[in-house]
Amino acid sequence: SSYNRVWIPNSEEVWQSAEITKNYKPGDRVLHLLLEDGTELNYPVDPASLPPLRNPDILVGENDLTALSYLHEPAVLHNLKVRFVESKLIYTYSGIILVAMNPYKQLPIYGDAIIHAYSGQNMGDMDPHIFAVAEEAYKQMARNNRNQSVIVSGESGAGKTVSARYAMRYFATVSKSNSNAHVEDKVLASNPITEAVGNAKTTRNDNSSRFGKYTEISFDQRHQITGANMRTYLLEKSRVVFQSENERNYHIFYQLCASSLEPEFKHLKLGHAEEFNYTRMGGSTIIEGVDDRADMKETQKTSSNVYFSSLKPEDKHLNVFCELLDLDNDRVAQWLCHRKIITTSETVIKPMTKLQALNARDALAKKIYSHLFDFIVERINKALHFSGKQHTFIGVLDIYGFETFDVNSFEQFCINYANEKLQQQFNLHVFKLEQEEYMKENIPWTLIDFYDNQPVIDLIEAKMGILELLDEECLFPQGTDENWLQKLYNNFINKNPFFQKPKMSNTSFIIQHFADKVEYKSEGFLEKNRDTVYEVLIDILKNSKVSKFMVITLLEWGFSNFFAGPSFENISGCDDPTSIPKGVANFGSKVESSVQFRSSLYLLMETLNATTPHYVRCIKPNDEKLAFEFDSKRVVQQLRACGVLETIRISAQSYPSRWTYIEFFSRYSILMMQHELSLSDKKEICKTVLKRLVQDSNQYQFGRTKIFFRAGQVAYLEKLRSDKLRQACIVIQKNVRSWCQRKKFLRIKQAAVVIQQYFRGQQAITATALKQTWAAIVIQKFCRGYLIRKLCQLIHVAAIKIQAYVRGFLARKKYQKMLKEHKAVILQKHARAWLARRRFQNIRRFVLNIQLSYRVQRLQKKLEDQVDDKNPFVLELNCQGFQILELLQQYVNTELPSHTDFVLTMGGSTLLPNLYSICSFQFYFFNRVLESQFQSQKENYEKEIEALNFKVGHLSQEIIHLQKLFREENDINDSIRLEVSRLTSENMDLEEELDMKDRVIKKLQDQINTLTKTIKKGRLKGNIAFVSTVCDKHLVTLDFTDLKPRGVVVNMIPGLPAHILFMCVRYADYLNDGEMLKSFMSTATHGIKQVIKEHAEDFEMMSFWLSNTCHFLNCLKQYSGEEEFMKHNTPRQNMNCLKHFDLSEYRQILSDLAIRIYHQFITVMENNLQPMIVPGMLEHESLQGISGLKPTGFRKRSSSIDDTDTYTMTSILQQLSYFYSTMCQNGLDQELVKQAVKQLFFLIGAVTLNSLFLRKDMCSCRKGMQIRCDISYLEEWLKEKNLQSSSAKETLEPLCQAAWLLQVKKITDDDAKEISEHCTSLSVVQIVKILNSYTPIDDFEKRVSPSFVRKVQAMLNNREDTPQLMLDTKYLFQVTFPYTPSPHALEMIQIPSSFKLGFLTRV
Repeated sequence: SSYNRVWIPNSEEVWQSAEITKNYKPGDRVLHLLLEDGTELNYPVDPASLPPLRNPDILVGENDLTALSYLHEPAVLHNLKVRFVESKLIYTYSGIILVAMNPYKQLPIYGDAIIHAYSGQNMGDMDPHIFAVAEEAYKQMARNNRNQSVIVSGESGAGKTVSARYAMRYFATVSKSNSNAHVEDKVLASNPITEAVGNAKTTRNDNSSRFGKYTEISFDQRHQITGANMRTYLLEKSRVVFQSENERNYHIFYQLCASSLEPEFKHLKLGHAEEFNYTRMGGSTIIEGVDDRADMKETQKTSSNVYFSSLKPEDKHLNVFCELLDLDNDRVAQWLCHRKIITTSETVIKPMTKLQALNARDALAKKIYSHLFDFIVERINKALHFSGKQHTFIGVLDIYGFETFDVNSFEQFCINYANEKLQQQFNLHVFKLEQEEYMKENIPWTLIDFYDNQPVIDLIEAKMGILELLDEECLFPQGTDENWLQKLYNNFINKNPFFQKPKMSNTSFIIQHFADKVEYKSEGFLEKNRDTVYEVLIDILKNSKVSKFMVITLLEWGFSNFFAGPSFENISGCDDPTSIPKGVANFGSKVESSVQFRSSLYLLMETLNATTPHYVRCIKPNDEKLAFEFDSKRVVQQLRACGVLETIRISAQSYPSRWTYIEFFSRYSILMMQHELSLSDKKEICKTVLKRLVQDSNQYQFGRTKIFFRAGQVAYLEKLRSDKLRQACIVIQKNVRSWCQRKKFLRIKQAAVVIQQYFRGQQAITATALKQTWAAIVIQKFCRGYLIRKLCQLIHVAAIKIQAYVRGFLARKKYQKMLKEHKAVILQKHARAWLARRRFQNIRRFVLNIQLSYRVQRLQKKLEDQVDDKNPFVLELNCQGFQILELLQQYVNTELPSHTDFVLTMGGSTLLPNLYSICSFQFYFFNRVLESQFQSQKENYEKEIEALNFKVGHLSQEIIHLQKLFREENDINDSIRLEVSRLTSENMDLEEELDMKDRVIKKLQDQINTLTKTIKKGRLKGNIAFVSTVCDKHLVTLDFTDLKPRGVVVNMIPGLPAHILFMCVRYADYLNDGEMLKSFMSTATHGIKQVIKEHAEDFEMMSFWLSNTCHFLNCLKQYSGEEEFMKHNTPRQNMNCLKHFDLSEYRQILSDLAIRIYHQFITVMENNLQPMIVPGMLEHESLQGISGLKPTGFRKRSSSIDDTDTYTMTSILQQLSYFYSTMCQNGLDQELVKQAVKQLFFLIGAVTLNSLFLRKDMCSCRKGMQIRCDISYLEEWLKEKNLQSSSAKETLEPLCQAAWLLQVKKITDDDAKEISEHCTSLSVVQIVKILNSYTPIDDFEKRVSPSFVRKVQAMLNNREDTPQLMLDTKYLFQVTFPYTPSPHALEMIQIPSSFKLGFLTRV
């Protein structure tokens, strides 16, 4: 129909787009078309084969070619061109194939950040990439324990070697082992070595691999690399002796020549590459932009990882050759120019012509280089060998693609034969996957017709096929290329449709390969297949003292560790003949090249068939090696050759477009009717809608989880959807325009009415009207005055009423206050009177104590004087002494328990023994009298003590009662509260003083008891030391590793373990014991490290110990005695400062430990949060009604694991809230909480932005709106938690700008200027990447034109920023630990019983 677009052939662009201008009717022979340049064209058509239809623009640029509704060659070519030229995307999926376009430019998409971004992701979730294929292979290997293969193919210059290198690098990065073997480095280091000896410059590629390589990377059960093995195929030996124009020999020759002046190469006497025939033959010895000398150093450097051995030659040319191999110069010269012919009767020596001698020399050089190459590969394999058992492996096959040149010979024949086998394996694998998909979805399987190239393979390898005839001809001494070609003509012309004879040549033959027809020149087939060296030369070389290792003497490697010693006997493994590499040991074998190639190809196919293959097809976009230039002819030629179009054809025959029911419902809900939406089952809704929209049920199939569509049906549904949206837009526009016009009309109408009003009013003004107007004004005046007076009176009465009530309320309140104050004064009066009486009694007791002590001293002195003078009054004084002793005893039992300060000032140690001696002298005579008197006085004083204790208890109860009354009165004056607190404190001081004096009395009583019972002081001292020793031992072994955070943080002060640790430190400082302090600090830090190590993934434990470590560090600072840390301390806290030790060294150790815990703490949070970020921020649709789902293609139905847990933005917020609440519960400092939140927000922004860069399907206007909505949720969370000052919002600025960039208009120069001015947090590379990846979701959106991208890029050229595309998600902001002094007094800290620290006692 008209306005549909089709593809028509074009000689320049292969296919050209055109629009139908007139409806096509069945039977018409002409299509009326309008080309894109405006030209009208009447295009003749065959009704049986109409031009292919073009896909809607909404489907152009898809990640997967199978997502296209119309699958054919022009659609594939156009999609690749749009992605490559406009979006600068070099990777595209085509079903199970990854199509890789060579950009001929370094791109920032292969860094470690990209590797980590693809690691763990499902295939199809991210943009196509070589890392995605490698991740899929690695994931399937780990999940299914099945070997995998990554098959990289393409023609020379397409980028096969680079792609294989990146795949191997990915495996080495994601499977990093912890061993010291560095197997990953060895695997990567083997690439420069093999490229040096196996790669060369060709007309199509500066670094073309001239051999096939299958690298088998071995993994253990933990999926870590344990070793590798390399197999090579079909080295191009002829390049050693011949190069075409503008080509070079192998890189190693030029690297050696460029390094000829280096010390390790001077003895070789090498010169410039132009001095040697084998290196100057192609006329091009230098590659632009390549430094052969630097490459040689790189080859030397990497070779140290694979441990080569070799020896050093001394000269060059024939003499050097012979000298190095210890050969006879004459014999070598003779047999390079002569050949020996042995018959049954005689042996004939025949001189060779110059051409034959050159061929013999070249054959020897090719043979030696071939075995040298095998030797190097063998050494690499030996270095990569591992002794353990291989669990699984991933093979990376870097092999030549289908080749066709102007002149094709034996090498191209073998290459194309190998590609035929690989294509057959590929077709069978694609067919198998299609069948598995149909069976999985319970869809009836219909046989799909696909191209089978078995007849071509039979033509080449079957019995009496081309290769067998070639081997047969090689057995004849007189066999020639002409005879072999004649046999091919006789056996296959007119008998095999895939074999043809050229019309204009009798020396060539044509084979119809799967990709194209190829004409092969028969010249040289036999010689290359024989690959022989004259036996005489082999015998001469075998007689060399260096024996079979002469192969390695032609090249000087100069690698470190390459040689093990000065002679060949020192080479590792030389003593054992069995250890010689197979290629070297079979130096003289006569096995045809085709036989060797067939056997190695058979082993390769056997290996590939036993693995799960993953395909990478490298495409060369142009022959001029221009960056992002697209030559449609060359690309189509390669697409046909590499099997991409065959995959498309197989897919197109069945149901190429596949949608899940959820995707279909989200995309086409706009086409559903109200009664259909009322159904609860979305699957039934989809079936009902599809049956209504598409009448032909053969155009779709309902699977178990997906809907399968025939080619073109998705485009039809997209057309219906766009038509419905267009109609809705028209309705909206109609109503909006109607509303605007109606509003404009009403505004004009109102203006006209106003104008008419003023015009008519001007005419109606008369004297009568003026009088009436004046009268009306007077009436209004009196009426309004009356109303105002009434209102004023009402307000006046109301005001008086309100004032009366207010004044009464204030008077009653004042009365209540005065009453309460009066009661308070009475309470104060009684309280102060009681306190004054208490104080007077205490003073009176104290004065009596002093008087008694003074009288006792006087009496003692008088007694001493009388004893010395033998005075007759001794008896009387002794009686008085007894009386004094009785008084003292009574006083000890009654008075001294409350006041004992005076005892210490009397010299009690002198008084008591003297009194005891006097009393003992007279004890016998007055014992009974004193005993009875003592008992009576003791009972009296005990009664008095009980009365006093009762009185103290009664007073204490009164004080408690008063305190309760004070607390119950809410409006008590502040002065009363202060007075009560003062009285309470005084009471506490008195009680403390009483307790202290009780302890003194007890001590004095103990001393009296020791005197009467003869107990020595030494025993007491021994007990005290023992207790101290036991306490010290327990303190040193203090450990908190068994604490549970949830049990500690409930109803306890933050950092309680830290305070207990510090109190132990303070005890060691109090004892001035440095050894104890050192041992304790070492034990504490070790214990914390141990618990962190054991709970490395426990977030709560990390948070708990980070908080306690910071509190411990703050305690060490707070009580260090330094002025800067004592500013906010209370006087009591300053009294508790450390006295003897400077712990600044331990503070540094704790600070380092805190940093270590913080980093692990952040890592644990990031590991928990990271899986939620991309699903919650990008994939979840937080805004309803703006779904951006599009066709996903084959990759969404791959064998990748589909995550069952779907995270949303709510999941992220809940996780953040959990982190925040846990940190707060554990008492983490608020500043540290802000730093942690800032780090988490940076991770959210970086991971989301990195994923956005790598997901073209997410770069749309609607997705930008959703991202901005999600950012607003995060900002609201910050506001709710009062964390706006944490700078976390600033870390989301790049993501905010990316979301804005997706939403802003991108058409005019002003738009470009606005983008350049606004996107200051994004680098130029990131801005360009987003613009190139921008993908419209609907037809109403437009792609960003390349010219607009160039405008923005030009405006940003002056900006200096890093060319890095990805943000470093592992970046950590510098952490600072704020000093926050603890407000808790150490005296108030109690050790809970749950800590199980019963051995600790408060001192």
